[in-house]
Amino acid sequence: MDSFDLVVIGGGPAGYVAAVRGSQLGLKTAIVESRNTLGGTCLNVGCIPSKALLDSTELFHQAKTKFKVHGIEISEPKANWNQMIQRKRDVVISTTKGIDFLMQKNKITRINGVGSLVSGTVVEITNGTEKTQIGGKNIIIATGSAVAQLSSVPFDGQRIISSEEALELSEIPKSMVIVGGGVIGVEMGSIYARLGTQVTTVEFMDGLIPTMDRELGRALEKTLRSLGMTFHFGTKVTGATSGKKSVTLIAENKKGEPISMEADYVLVAIGRVAYTQGLGLDKVGIAVDSRGRIEINSHYQTNIPTVYAIGDVVKGAMLAHKASEEGVACVELIAGQKPHINYNAIPGVVYTWPEVASVGKTEEELKAAGIAYKKGSAPFKASGRARAAEESDGFIKVLADQTSDEVLGIHMIGPRVADLIGEAVVAFEYRASAEDIGIISHAHPTFSETLKEAALAATGNRAIHF
Repeated sequence: MDSFDLVVIGGGPAGYVAAVRGSQLGLKTAIVESRNTLGGTCLNVGCIPSKALLDSTELFHQAKTKFKVHGIEISEPKANWNQMIQRKRDVVISTTKGIDFLMQKNKITRINGVGSLVSGTVVEITNGTEKTQIGGKNIIIATGSAVAQLSSVPFDGQRIISSEEALELSEIPKSMVIVGGGVIGVEMGSIYARLGTQVTTVEFMDGLIPTMDRELGRALEKTLRSLGMTFHFGTKVTGATSGKKSVTLIAENKKGEPISMEADYVLVAIGRVAYTQGLGLDKVGIAVDSRGRIEINSHYQTNIPTVYAIGDVVKGAMLAHKASEEGVACVELIAGQKPHINYNAIPGVVYTWPEVASVGKTEEELKAAGIAYKKGSAPFKASGRARAAEESDGFIKVLADQTSDEVLGIHMIGPRVADLIGEAVVAFEYRASAEDIGIISHAHPTFSETLKEAALAATGNRAIHF
């Protein structure tokens, strides 16, 4: 039986990053993955392919709606869906090959198959009918998450689909009902709405992206309505009837009255759940919580000290970058180092257009906690760079402690805020004040000046350009 210093089960953003860091620290490392390609859900059927289609469809939408004002005269653009799908596949292939290269570069042993625990130091790998075992002084579980299912509307893979099938449809639907107004729901909805699909979103809560700051959700709803999307909030889904060419969704509105919606497809996008299938956790006695997530201590150790768990399979936000940071931190702890992750500084991003990004506490959270705060908000329409780009929708909001001026939350909706949020994360890591951000020189003209203006507004009547 081959033995390793580190065995990682799962090749997604948590697992492959942990493996690379382990190798960098001199640990003999193996990675076990059931897919033929590394990268997990994110690279194969999640983050990367969805962003490829988001970019393609946004370019198509720009060609239809904004080229003319820029002085670009073209005939009516047509969407070549097959080419969009093929480009998406090519991006995925290129990205997963890059992960293969990292494994080779770092001399990591890659093993294909389903990994399960035999003990705290032995992993069994099943690949078809073949079973092999390897030893590991330390084992990291990084098996990620799976799409959450709605019991009243089970997937059939044909008309009632998950986000994975939605990334591989053979046609542009005429209509689609999306169950769930969270990140996945609004991203997939915007992809198809730009292509002319009549998209209807059904959300149990009273607004979009309900875990983020409410102002962001309201602003996003406005922009998505401009694409022709419609919304049913405070609505509970109770069932669906699927046919050969359409599906009817049954729901109850706020008053408890039944409503029905017919569409070509129903996309259920209500979130994700920890994936622990086949790991044999019960056999070795590893504890999980009521939601099936593996329980760990502050060092990512399970109740078996040689077995660790990171990423979507443990408590916390299901974000690829959070998972990767845990991969690094976990391995560094195993190697005797003392890493630290500031979980309050993990950003969240929605890749619609305009984009949405956030870090820190929302206004709702600050109010609930009774924390006195100051607020400054700046619109992108006051930005010369945004006007030059015809991208003046949205705003940036800075929340700071009423007394100390320390930044408590930064929330954005607008052009390229998925990149702008990085500056906000740096501010959080160094416990900056709103004034710190406001007095830093920002290049002109740039979108980032809007963050400066919002920070100045939070420190008092100091904003210059609005």
